[in-house]
Amino acid sequence: MSTPSGSGEADGAAPTASTFYDVYGPDAKPDVVFKEATSDSTLNLQDVQGLVTWVIGEGILPSWVFIKNKPLIPKVILLYVPGLDAALYMSQSCLLSSLKELCGNPKPVLASSCIPDERHTIDALLTCRVKRKRNAQTSNHSHESVGGKISSLDELKDVPFPVKYYTLSAKDLEDNGYPSSLPGFVFTVPAPSGSSPHEILALDCEMCVTAAGFELTRVTLVDIKGEVVLDKLVKPANPITDYNTRFSGITAEMLSDVTTTLQEIQEEFVGLVYKETILVGHSLENDLMALQISHDLVIDTAVLYKYNRGPRCKIALRVLANKYLSREIQNTGSGHDSAEDAKAALDLALLKIKYGPDFGSPPSFSRRKLASVLHESGKKCSLIDDVGVLDRYSDASCNSIAVFSDDDALSRSMKEVKNDKISFVWTQFSGLISYLLKRAQDPEKLKSCVAEAIALKTCDRKTARKRAKDQTCPELKEILSELDKKIRKLYDTLPENAMFIICTGHGDTPLVQRLKKMLNHGEETSESRQNIVEALEDLQAQAEVALCFCCVKH
Repeated sequence: MSTPSGSGEADGAAPTASTFYDVYGPDAKPDVVFKEATSDSTLNLQDVQGLVTWVIGEGILPSWVFIKNKPLIPKVILLYVPGLDAALYMSQSCLLSSLKELCGNPKPVLASSCIPDERHTIDALLTCRVKRKRNAQTSNHSHESVGGKISSLDELKDVPFPVKYYTLSAKDLEDNGYPSSLPGFVFTVPAPSGSSPHEILALDCEMCVTAAGFELTRVTLVDIKGEVVLDKLVKPANPITDYNTRFSGITAEMLSDVTTTLQEIQEEFVGLVYKETILVGHSLENDLMALQISHDLVIDTAVLYKYNRGPRCKIALRVLANKYLSREIQNTGSGHDSAEDAKAALDLALLKIKYGPDFGSPPSFSRRKLASVLHESGKKCSLIDDVGVLDRYSDASCNSIAVFSDDDALSRSMKEVKNDKISFVWTQFSGLISYLLKRAQDPEKLKSCVAEAIALKTCDRKTARKRAKDQTCPELKEILSELDKKIRKLYDTLPENAMFIICTGHGDTPLVQRLKKMLNHGEETSESRQNIVEALEDLQAQAEVALCFCCVKH
């Protein structure tokens, strides 16, 4: 669209909403018009993110909504409210009257997975798929192409996403069988004050078969320079029945004079690997299980390089090393070399960090931060959230504002939306999901939730909805009421014609995850296993249906 003459806009400057008024008329207003729903019209989180790039960036026209007078919209505010699924909203709509009043009826949105977690949900909203440039790196680049020998992660400049973006989420750890809170396991601890712990270490272990199963026989840690910082043989506590030499490389002769015990190597390990250290490896759940150590900050190359047959199938380390590092490993015929394997895993992780999460995937699309994409369209962003989210999704072009409560998030957001230089504001109200997390960890409240879910299965839909409304506890009602007030306050602060999007992402996933853990670990409950399974099916289906509210401030 051509710029109206006499607008006073400098040559080459990006047009603002005011420059379009002469074209649309002084009384023109932008608006959101949802298209008629079809049987296959359920949205996903990428559709919500796509609306943002369409309105203020250079995105693709959405198929599910029409934006009337789009150029008149000066900014978009995206509010994330995890925990509010369709069932909770419908049963408590009287406490959330502002949502209906301001935005009308919401659109249903499918969660990012059958049991989503916060990181995956936010990732879908704050990253976008863009066409990869022809010269973009997609495969076969050795560690030398990353920059040769490096001594610190700080030397990896201008990477698409920060290093911690690639660490496993709590759900990833659980889904991939990582040890957590198991009897007798040792936890890594925070580094002592004033110390300089390793930023990143690669781990590989070898095991043999004993009367008790697989037990640890060798531990190797490699630093970012590729230098070995720990490499020790370990004497199993039980008699060895198979040295597993063809895979482990361990022989009876190698272990004949070894006296180092599991407890001794654990002490040495936690003196090198602190809670802040990123641990890299291939299917590290097996190594940590053998070490009997629990550590949460993990980059797992078996998860990082996805197999097209699904998450249950994982690509072997030697295959990845050959394809992306042009390196032959595990081919001597005398078993694996744990130092060699650790270095290979580290170099594979560095390739992903250097070239982005889609390195090694089909070359048509890649993921980028939403803030970076909008910046290239001349739009400045403000991200208002906790430090973990900012570390992953902000960049040098945007305002990164760390907050520690919903009140803080509201106050900072109300300030940012008034800034004429800001075109996109992201924030999160996490009070509801925090409550749901605490409730899922409370044995009595958990028992009550399960009993209620089982009882609801015997009711018809109308009775179930009335019962859900009546059974809601005062604490949850207060949280929903406060949430409604905050949403109203934020809306009232918005400038005229600003677009307001509220996305809930998912429902009560803490309850779903807790029940799955109960079933997997065989925990004793007052309810039968079959009743819990049936309740879990309903609760999971309910949590998968998120909501998207959208309106323009008039």
